[in-house]
Amino acid sequence: MPRPHLKKTTCLVELRHSTFEKKNSPAKAILYAVNLQFTQKHRSSTLCSTMYLVSILFASLAITPLVLKTFFPYFWKDAFYLANLVRTLLKLVLRRRRKPLFLVVDRFLEQSVAHADRPFIVFENKTYSYLDTDRRSNKIANALQRHSKLRPGDTVALFMGNEPAFIFTWLALAKLGCPVALLNHNIRSRSLLHCFNCCSAKLLIAAEELQEAVEEVLPSLREQGVCVYLMVKQCDTPGVEGFSDQVEEASDTPLPQALRSDITFKSPAVYIYTSGTTGLPKAAVINQNRLLVALAVLDSTGVTPGDVIYLNLPLYHTAGFVIGFIGSIETGSTIILRRKFSASQFWDECRKYNVTVVQYIGEVLRYLCNTPKVSNLSCKLYTR
Repeated sequence: MPRPHLKKTTCLVELRHSTFEKKNSPAKAILYAVNLQFTQKHRSSTLCSTMYLVSILFASLAITPLVLKTFFPYFWKDAFYLANLVRTLLKLVLRRRRKPLFLVVDRFLEQSVAHADRPFIVFENKTYSYLDTDRRSNKIANALQRHSKLRPGDTVALFMGNEPAFIFTWLALAKLGCPVALLNHNIRSRSLLHCFNCCSAKLLIAAEELQEAVEEVLPSLREQGVCVYLMVKQCDTPGVEGFSDQVEEASDTPLPQALRSDITFKSPAVYIYTSGTTGLPKAAVINQNRLLVALAVLDSTGVTPGDVIYLNLPLYHTAGFVIGFIGSIETGSTIILRRKFSASQFWDECRKYNVTVVQYIGEVLRYLCNTPKVSNLSCKLYTR
């Protein structure tokens, strides 16, 4: 049987709930409006902050170049220079990891393929491209393989002045895997023999004009069983062989990389001697690793393939050989090669060949400043 008091109670609860909702509807509306207004203000504030930050950013970007130019005028040059150093260092690291071992001569071979027709050496109005240099060095290397007992790892003494044959011969020996002793072509007799003995060379290659200097020490060289090649077609001196004809008859086919397979970064690459002012000249050994690092010298200073480098320093000298010659291999630049420094002809030749890079050591700058002034001198040179 239904209970009337339960039904009455249920209706009373529903009525009270409905009444409560009606009483609170305006409050909810007010609360909703307040929340909406707060949200809009928050969004507006966020947008203003964002626009403010963007404005500051653009203003900073606009002002920064002016500030840097005023207070740090060399900032961008320094930044680009540091970036170039990082690039050069990264290149060196990657090369050291290459297999088989990557050497200076391998970089030259890359340049002779990539820029075959680009002038590499300009000497006394004769021009030799990268490809010409590669082929001539191949001929010398093939002639040595055919006519001498030279083996990879044997040291060869190079007795020449500044001339293209010096560069051709060094590249040829590098392709054969032979370290080279760079002899000062001004030394004679006892000093010459001392330098030769320091490197334990098994072969001497000399320029034609140095025949008399070679003949002075020839008896001692013959006692040691040293072969002597002179860059002439024919030589009548016993114990000295003319080498030019053998080179001309040799093939210019490339040499296999296997000839350099036993070389390590610690292997000697070049022997460079001191001047001997305090006694007999002393040999400084430059290994393959240091010579590879030397590739970066000119590249790190901003020298480019389009530059023309004036090289009048002796190639047996560290500055002339390592920086001038080896550095040019990396950049792919053109070398204007001179037999020796001449203050009177320096600026004329710089203008004649459109030289852009000149090396400076010792008293060179003083000599140049003391030369008579020449009118209409317009040379763009880089000083490092």
